[in-house]
Amino acid sequence: MSTITVKDGTQIFYKEWGTGQPIVFHHGWPLSGDDWDAQMMFFSEKGFRVVAHDRRGHGRSSPASTGNDMDTYAADVAAVTAHLGLRDAVHIGHSTGGGEAIRYVAKYGSGGRVAKAVTIGAIPPVLGKSPTNPNGVPPEAIAGIRAGVIANRAQFYEDFAAGPFYGFNRPGAAVSKGVIANWVRQAMAGDIKAQVDCIAVFTETDFTADLKAIQQPVLVMHGEDDQVAPIGTTSRLAVKLLKHGTLKTYPGFPHGMATTHADVINADILTFIRG
Repeated sequence: MSTITVKDGTQIFYKEWGTGQPIVFHHGWPLSGDDWDAQMMFFSEKGFRVVAHDRRGHGRSSPASTGNDMDTYAADVAAVTAHLGLRDAVHIGHSTGGGEAIRYVAKYGSGGRVAKAVTIGAIPPVLGKSPTNPNGVPPEAIAGIRAGVIANRAQFYEDFAAGPFYGFNRPGAAVSKGVIANWVRQAMAGDIKAQVDCIAVFTETDFTADLKAIQQPVLVMHGEDDQVAPIGTTSRLAVKLLKHGTLKTYPGFPHGMATTHADVINADILTFIRG
């Protein structure tokens, strides 16, 4: 088991293998680096060095009662990448991890550390509804997530994975019990305090300045049937703030499309990286 201890004493778990240009994967809430299995196997076989960490309080990283904020998440990633000596890396983030990747690239991506970035069903620029973001996810929906996790997170997570996350609630969906079970397994491995704190992080953090600051090319990928991070209030706005952003959308694809449609997503990412 590979871990590093960051400055506040939290242990951050990471896994990495392969050689070549590094790709760093940032997972969504409330999961772990295991959510990238399909991508890590694919890209390592294509000649890349693949790296995935578990966010603090998630997966195999230390339970974290403090530091559950986007700046600290990005600093933890910076500690991992510095420990591994990564240069010319591609950072790929899904959902909350998309926000984490954007914050990391904006704050730490200069000096040859980052070549490109990819977001998948990501939360930037702002997910939650506010006076300045009137089309965001309403506060009552966010409160429902928080209440569900606190009351019975095992049941909430199972319902979430079996429903909107993968679009398994849509008529005719090809439901995979294994995918649902794997989602719940990852989620239940994490610390409830850190996961509850992260709800505020992924709904309230504003990435507008980060998006404007990024100099590298960014591929913004989003499913048009994303029920968790609606495309209209996230990626369609985010790409307009990027200097070198490209938006690619997928009709009918759900929030968890990197799992349900891994063959399509992997191929498009590979084309972007090699382009």
